[in-house]
Amino acid sequence: MRKMRNLEQWRDIIKQQQASGLTIIEFCQQHALSKTSFYSAKKKLAASSENFVRATVTQHIQHTEQQAPILLMIGKIKISLPPTTSASYLSQLLDELA
Repeated sequence: MRKMRNLEQWRDIIKQQQASGLTIIEFCQQHALSKTSFYSAKKKLAASSENFVRATVTQHIQHTEQQAPILLMIGKIKISLPPTTSASYLSQLLDELA
């Protein structure tokens, strides 16, 4: 019975083969994989990765600098918005207040 795998599963299998030090033929034999399917998936992944670069996070950095809120002063009215307020929301708000 054939097992259907998605491209992400094939990506992992190909990485395993490369890390194993085995040839593709040896790896496929040991893991009961079709060589034709292996080469086909490898070709599809190579074609799809020409326009896409997979990035991995190597280090998480905690942002420690406190950002000041966005302050809007219109006459006697003060509006304080979080620094994460989106530009589109801010634009809409300014249009409505104008």
